[in-house]
Amino acid sequence: MRTTSPLLSRVVTRSALLRLVLGWGSFLAVLLAAPLLHSPLPAWALWTLLAGIVAVIVMCAFGVVIEAEQLAHRLGDPYGTLVLTLSIVLIEVILISAVMLGPGEHATIARDSVMAVAMIILNLVIGAALVVAGLRHPKARANRTGVSSYIAVLLVLLAVAFALPGLIGAGGGYAPGQAIPLVVLTLAFYAFFLWRQTGAQRGDFVEEAPAASAGAPTTGDTHPPFREVWSRHRPELVLRTALLVATVLPIVLLSHDMATLLDDGLERAGAPVALSGVLIAMIVFLPETITAVRAAYGGEMQRVSNLCHGALVSTVGLTIPAVLTIGLLTGQPVVLAGSPANLMLLGVTMLLTIASFSGRRVNALHGAAHLLVFVLYGMVVLA
Repeated sequence: MRTTSPLLSRVVTRSALLRLVLGWGSFLAVLLAAPLLHSPLPAWALWTLLAGIVAVIVMCAFGVVIEAEQLAHRLGDPYGTLVLTLSIVLIEVILISAVMLGPGEHATIARDSVMAVAMIILNLVIGAALVVAGLRHPKARANRTGVSSYIAVLLVLLAVAFALPGLIGAGGGYAPGQAIPLVVLTLAFYAFFLWRQTGAQRGDFVEEAPAASAGAPTTGDTHPPFREVWSRHRPELVLRTALLVATVLPIVLLSHDMATLLDDGLERAGAPVALSGVLIAMIVFLPETITAVRAAYGGEMQRVSNLCHGALVSTVGLTIPAVLTIGLLTGQPVVLAGSPANLMLLGVTMLLTIASFSGRRVNALHGAAHLLVFVLYGMVVLA
């Protein structure tokens, strides 16, 4: 008890408890009020409820950011950012799978959701981070070897997700004989990436230190090995990870529950219903967005890359196999092929990503270009 009580009081603070109570209490309230929400609500009540849910999500998001930063400080990269990334992405994959297994036709849910996540992460979040870092830390830079690895993996995964099914599939989806090997290959490729990222190539995903001489830049990785940190701080790491996941869950669950309300509100406002997928994806990845911008403010550009590029690698690498497997087991069609406009913007985004991170330092102008591409994506969604 002498060692547990100080740890509990240090990790599970009053503000953390308040966020947990607020998040889970709001989710339970919405769950209990579900029968009332099935009937049309007055416009003022609808928007008031949506504003309240968003306010709760934002408060919980700050709690997630705090725990993620504590874990990143204790574990070092890429482990610290990987905990936050996987906790959010896994829940997002579960939600998409739950929608597909529910009633109704949801043939395009995976395509629309993953495309929205890709545009938000690669353009909105990275664009904002580059502007912040470019203005505040003009000499900051990411580890180009690590970013290059992310881009290589993303190019293949995004091609499998959005381009290839429109070329070799039928009706924008893969045939069963194509889906089965792609599920196995995608999961194997993603597992190999994680194994290399957390193993032999870990140094490629940490902040670069300035070069000590005219030679090649040295890595800034002075953090103890993972096994040593785990053996020293196991109780704290377990407790902080559990607290992070417990704070993330109501964010994602509330985002999912408010989808119906948001669809109703956008329909009344005359906006396209497809916009709701973009807004929900933005809310789900709000903790990651805040963490990435804060890292950019501190000049930690490799952490920005780990959070953003790593999140998208995990999203595509886990979502596509999951939805293809569900489609095979249930016989549901899974439409993945992107529209020509979205594929064009995705190609521009990847080229822009290469240009943004291949330089010797960050550039606010690159960030502005990413933000403009996201605006163009919004125009496509609204068209």
